[in-house]
Amino acid sequence: MLRLSLALCLSISLSACASESHDQSGESAEHTESAAATPEFLSTPEQQAMGFPFSEAVRVGHMLYLSGQIGNMPGALELAEGGIQGETRQVLRNIQRVLERYGSSLDRVVKCLVMIDDMAEWPAMNEVYAEFFPGPKPARSALGADGLALGARVEIECMATVD
Repeated sequence: MLRLSLALCLSISLSACASESHDQSGESAEHTESAAATPEFLSTPEQQAMGFPFSEAVRVGHMLYLSGQIGNMPGALELAEGGIQGETRQVLRNIQRVLERYGSSLDRVVKCLVMIDDMAEWPAMNEVYAEFFPGPKPARSALGADGLALGARVEIECMATVD
């Protein structure tokens, strides 16, 4: 029976499984918390005017979830010059701007996902990435991705805490 319960939990969302856990009073701790944590979908007027079919970020409680960023120059559809390092530097500046716009910062990033077009460029990307996270490093996942927007070499999405 335990194996069946674990298999069911793996096949449905983690939040649904968590909502079935109860504290000692019999109240569902997850249910009480989620009622207060309504998602706030965030985007700039410029982003809306460009017709992007996604939010720049979503705030849920004390967490800020950013959409993936590529190394385009702010307000333009052109990528930064300088190859993988130039694009990575611009990606992280773009992330920094979004975080600050919504009350967070790079030192509050807890998780990143790096999507890179050519894994052979990983060391060069990682060198720039480390400059932006000199202290404790956020958790990170990575994957090779072919066909990023605008022909980008790298895209990074992050999750950060916010007050």
